[in-house]
Amino acid sequence: MKIASFAVLVVLLNGLLGWSFNLPQDVGPDVPSGKLNSLSFAPFREGQGPIDEKFPSPEQIDADLQLMGEKTHSIRTYASAEGSMPSIPALAQKHGLKMIQGAWLGGLKADNKVEVAELIRSANANPDVVKRVIVGNEVLLRGDLQSGQLIEYIREVKRAVKQPVSYADVWSMYMKYPELIREVDFITIHILPYWEDEPITVDQAPAHIERIFKQVQQEAEAIAPGKPILIGESGWPGEGRQRGWSVPSVVNEAKFIRALIEVANKNGFDYNIVEAFNQSWKSELEGVVGANWGLYSVDRKEVFPLTGKVYENPDWRNGVIASTILFLIIVAYCWKPLRSLSTMRLAFFLAFAQLLSFLLPNMLENLWYTSYSDWQRFQTLLIVGLNTILAGLILQRGYGLLANRTANPKFGAWIYTLYIVFAGYAVYKTFGLAINGRYISFPIVAVYIPVAGMLGLMLFSYIAKRPWPLSNIEINRLAGHLKAKADHDKILGYALLIVGLILVIWETKAFIVSRDFILAYPNVAERIGVAFVYTATNCQLMIWLMCLIVLSLPLLLNNTQSQR
Repeated sequence: MKIASFAVLVVLLNGLLGWSFNLPQDVGPDVPSGKLNSLSFAPFREGQGPIDEKFPSPEQIDADLQLMGEKTHSIRTYASAEGSMPSIPALAQKHGLKMIQGAWLGGLKADNKVEVAELIRSANANPDVVKRVIVGNEVLLRGDLQSGQLIEYIREVKRAVKQPVSYADVWSMYMKYPELIREVDFITIHILPYWEDEPITVDQAPAHIERIFKQVQQEAEAIAPGKPILIGESGWPGEGRQRGWSVPSVVNEAKFIRALIEVANKNGFDYNIVEAFNQSWKSELEGVVGANWGLYSVDRKEVFPLTGKVYENPDWRNGVIASTILFLIIVAYCWKPLRSLSTMRLAFFLAFAQLLSFLLPNMLENLWYTSYSDWQRFQTLLIVGLNTILAGLILQRGYGLLANRTANPKFGAWIYTLYIVFAGYAVYKTFGLAINGRYISFPIVAVYIPVAGMLGLMLFSYIAKRPWPLSNIEINRLAGHLKAKADHDKILGYALLIVGLILVIWETKAFIVSRDFILAYPNVAERIGVAFVYTATNCQLMIWLMCLIVLSLPLLLNNTQSQR
């Protein structure tokens, strides 16, 4: 009866916490008429992408544009000649959409010639649909062309079409190459607060948009008065790595878009939001964050609405149900042994079992959602599988500690081995984050079980064995693993701390050497201080550092042999 009562209480608490952390949130005023001014449109689906030259069929594009007709008045495209892209204007007209059509320029002259020719043909053939054209997207930012080469393409298109012609790039490129302002008919700037050299909070973003727009406008008025400005891209990622104070989330994405529209309407700004659909192919270039800017998921499900309140995770109930079922299976399996535990120890064990039961489905959902290829899905299944095995072994060891049972050395050896594997994985991922981490997400989810598991075993060890020396938290004692002292354990423990320190240094350095950051903080000492503040207040980074510390402690406090 005691076990059943506690189990019911834990299940109810799990449901209450799941509900309270997933309440619908107010993200600002509804979008007027529920439709956007313009929306970036790339029709790629799962397994498709321009890198592999796998393009959607006209039928798929038609279905997408039907959705777009409900969501926006206009679409912006980025390529004209590739694959099935030439079919877009006719299909857009079918669904009452106007277009800002683009030509994709790169470093290959032959490809650029084909793109420009198709842009010219399409613009002249579809004047009722194609209202503006854009020659190149972030070509100068990528370094694919020099400004002089780009201007030649712009002039070629201007001579051949009647529509206004522009070039699109981050706003600072127009400041760096003011000669572009004279060449284009309208100025197309990208303002993406998440990607700025000084990333800011989502609440600061509307003021940032307004300030940058007016700064570009002032510069343009001095060079070519009266030139219209289009915010060609602005948006916020719904998933991925935190940068400075910019936190990706579905709620923040919805909040940003509604605030952007409010600022645009107040000031009369022309805007285009990036983007219609999540682009899984971008994960190869920009990681998880690059694949999650859409109003719709890659399988065409709405990520969030443009009106009403927004859920960060509308499917949270599925997670609660899955974790409850897993918890009840554990309770049923352990029912008889659990009767030997005291009330306090039983309560701790059941709470810990529910925690692990919650973390495993959460891990699977998160990692699977952010897996965009068969290889990534294989990695997800491998990580979740190893975590599941480790969770089961840790629960067995946790019960043994609370019940004052002698540890099973075979199980202890497995716990030790899996722990070393995850610690090594953490070193590898942290090193990658340090040397080239702009697009790499912090792998917090992947180490849920080793981190939470070790903390749980530390607690159980403290409850079961008092007085409790600090040496009780070394890996062999916690795992119940009888083995000789291994120097590589301490080496791995120190490696975890060292790569964590390197990560902090390199994260700070990434801000310090950024062009716009240097312009904003010319004083070196001030620049270093501000950069460190951005690093030290990055919650995801700090959580990952805490994970590294937790993983390192049992390895650093290594004794000659365990006391089972």
